[in-house]
Amino acid sequence: MAEATTEERNDRKSREGLVTSSGMDKTAVVTVTTRKPHPKYRKTVAKSTKLYVHDEENTLRVGDRVRVAETRPLSKLKRWRIVEILERAK
Repeated sequence: MAEATTEERNDRKSREGLVTSSGMDKTAVVTVTTRKPHPKYRKTVAKSTKLYVHDEENTLRVGDRVRVAETRPLSKLKRWRIVEILERAK
């Protein structure tokens, strides 16, 4: 099997969000909020999604702002990994 090139990896999704839970071992929950207009009424509506993220060193804390990227399934719910920590919690 050939190695994955950087062009193939760039097709993966990435999101930015806030860490809402870090109590699990090597796993954190990141909440990503998107704002979209309502299809009929055109009012901007905020929708949030919880992503289970792989945190190998257990470095994330609640309130950290992070960028995550899609990856292969790591467990039943984990499909994301940390790319970088954008801002630490205060």
